Amino acid sequence: MKNLLFPLTIVLFFTTIAVAQDLEYTVANIPAELKENANAVIRLDQKNIVISSRKSMIMTNKRIVTVLNENGLSYMGLYEYFSGRERVKSIEAQFYNAFGKEIKKVKRKDFKENSVSEGSIITDNKLLHYDYTPTEYPFTVVFSSETETSNTAFIPRWYPVPGFSVSIEKANLNVKVAADLGFKYKEFNMLDNHNIIKEVKTDGVSFTANNMQAYKTEDYSPSFDSYTPNVMMGLDYFHLEGVDGNAKSWLEMGKWFTDKILIGTSELSDETKVKIKTLIGNEEDPLKKAKIVYGYVQEKVRYVSIQEGIGGWKPMLAKDVDRLGYGDCKALTNYTKSLLDVVGVESYYVRLYGDRYKKSVIPDIVSMQSNHVILAIPDKEKYVWLECTSQILPFGFQGDFTDDRNALVLKPEGGEIVRTNVYATKDNTQITKGNYSISEDGMISGKLEIKSKGIQYDKKLNINGKSIDDLKKIYKNYFNHINNLKVVKTDIFNDKDNIEFTEKISLEAAGYANKTGNRLVFALNAYNPSFSVPQRYRNRTNPFEISRGYYDYDEVTIDLPKSFVIEAKPEDVEIKSVFGEYKTEYVILNESQLIYKRIYQINPGLYDKKDYENFRKFREQIAKNDNAKIVLVKN
Repeated sequence: MKNLLFPLTIVLFFTTIAVAQDLEYTVANIPAELKENANAVIRLDQKNIVISSRKSMIMTNKRIVTVLNENGLSYMGLYEYFSGRERVKSIEAQFYNAFGKEIKKVKRKDFKENSVSEGSIITDNKLLHYDYTPTEYPFTVVFSSETETSNTAFIPRWYPVPGFSVSIEKANLNVKVAADLGFKYKEFNMLDNHNIIKEVKTDGVSFTANNMQAYKTEDYSPSFDSYTPNVMMGLDYFHLEGVDGNAKSWLEMGKWFTDKILIGTSELSDETKVKIKTLIGNEEDPLKKAKIVYGYVQEKVRYVSIQEGIGGWKPMLAKDVDRLGYGDCKALTNYTKSLLDVVGVESYYVRLYGDRYKKSVIPDIVSMQSNHVILAIPDKEKYVWLECTSQILPFGFQGDFTDDRNALVLKPEGGEIVRTNVYATKDNTQITKGNYSISEDGMISGKLEIKSKGIQYDKKLNINGKSIDDLKKIYKNYFNHINNLKVVKTDIFNDKDNIEFTEKISLEAAGYANKTGNRLVFALNAYNPSFSVPQRYRNRTNPFEISRGYYDYDEVTIDLPKSFVIEAKPEDVEIKSVFGEYKTEYVILNESQLIYKRIYQINPGLYDKKDYENFRKFREQIAKNDNAKIVLVKN
C-alpha cells in the first residue's frame, strides 16, 4: 500500500505546483473590478533600482500583463532603450493563453535592434524590441529585463498606473542608493491613497500599490501626472555622459550646467562677427538689436533634433551651426545667444518642458528636468522669451508650447526658476467683422475679416504660407456648418511686428436659408458658431481643466431680401458663469438690415469633477444660442 501511495503523492505534489503556476497567469483570477474600464491589467510590475555609485545604476524589471483586447497591446512594453553608456544585460518574454498555458517563449536573440533616429531626429539611442501579434484575446505576457548605465542623472519617474484604461493588481518599486549621493524623491497625488504603501529605508525607499482601478479617458482631463499617483526621484551628485553633476540647489545646478556643459560652445568666426555687427549698424536699443539677430537666425538656419550622447544636453558649437545651417533647440538657442554676445546683448540659456499641457519644472526637487531649450533676454523686471527653433514665430512670442510654466534660467551666477509668459484671457482674442446678404431663394453671400492675437494667433500660424487651393480646403472645413459652400477668395497676412494674424474671406452658398412656403429660416451666426458640447458622464472620475482662456468678438451686418420682413427673431442673451461669459445682441437698423453682435469668453481654470456638469450645461446653452434662427416672411 505504501508503494502505491508514494508515487501518487509525488504526482499530486507536482500537479499542485503546475496548477499553482498556471493560476498565476489565468485570466479568471483577475478581480472583476480591475477589468472594469480596462483594456489591460498589470498583474505585477516589479521595478528594482540599485545606484551603487555616481556612475552605476542597475534596473531590473519584471512585468506581468494580461491584455484583454487590441487596445491594451501598448501596455505589453516589450522593449528597452540603450545607447553608448547604457546596455541591456538581459531581456526575455513568455506568453500565456487565457488559461495560463504557455504559448510562446522569446529569448534575447529574438528581440530586434533598431536605431531611434527618424526624420529630422539624429540620435545614438537604440531600441531592443519584440513585435508580438496575438492570435487570440485575452492573453498574458511576462516580460523581464535588466539594464545598466553609468548615467545616473535620470531616475525614471514611477507611475503605479502608467496610463488610461489599464488597472494594477500589484506594482512595486524598490530603490537602493549609496548614502553619499544625496538621494531625494517627491510624491505626487498620494496623500490618503490607501492603495499605496511606502517604506522608508536607511538606503532608499520602496512603494507598493495594490488593486488600483483603471483611469477613464474623459474630455477636458488635465495632464495625467497632475492628478494620478507618481513619484519623482533624483540625486544631489550624479553622472551624465562622462561629466559629474551637482544638483544640491538650482543655483549650484545652473552653475554646473554653465561651467561644465555649455563651456566652450559659443565661439564664432571673425567673419560672422563682422557680419552681425554690420547688420546691427548704429542701433543702440538691446531689444531692437536682439530682434535683428533673431530675424537673421530665422533666415539662416533650420531645426534638426540631435540627441547623441552628451549632445542630448550639450549644444553643437556655435561656429558649426553657423557653417552647417542647422541645429537642434540647444544648438540654435546657443547660436542665437553667441550672436547676441557679439553685439553686447545679455541673454540666458533656459531649460524647460516643451509641452502643450504646460508641464513645469518642479521647483522643490532639484534634478535634471526639461526636454527643451529657449532663450531669455532680460528687459527691466521681466524677460523677453525667444523660441529659436521656429522660422515663423515673431520675436518675443512663445505660443502654447512653452507659455505659463516654470523654467530653469541659467544666469552667470547659477540657475533660477522663473515663470514664462502668461497669456491672459483677453490677450487671446479673435475679432471677426464682416457682412453677408440673404437672397430671396436663400443664398448667402458675404465677406469677413478675422484678426487673431495671443494663443489664437498661435493656432492660425499653421495656415501661414499655404497655397490658395489649400486655404480654400481649410476654410471649407472651418465653415463646414454651411452646406454647398464656395470659397470665392482668401487673403491672409501675418503681422509679425504686432503679432496679429489677419484672414480675409469671401464666400457664398446656395440654400443657406431654408425656404418653406413664403418663409425663410436661417441661423444668424453664420461665421463663428460653437456647436461643440462636452460629453456627458454619468459618474465623472477626473477633475477637468480649461488650460487657456480666450475671447471672441463678432460683429456682422446682415442684409435681408427686400421683399421679406422679420416675423420672428431671437431675443438678446447674456450668460455669465465662473467658466466664462456669453452675450448676443441683435440691432435692427431698418426693415432689411440688422447687426449681429456676439461676445464669447472662456476662462481658464482647474475645476473639481463635481463642477463638470455645470460646465457642460454652460457650453450647451452657448451651442443652442449660436444656432438661434430668424424667420422672415414674404411681404
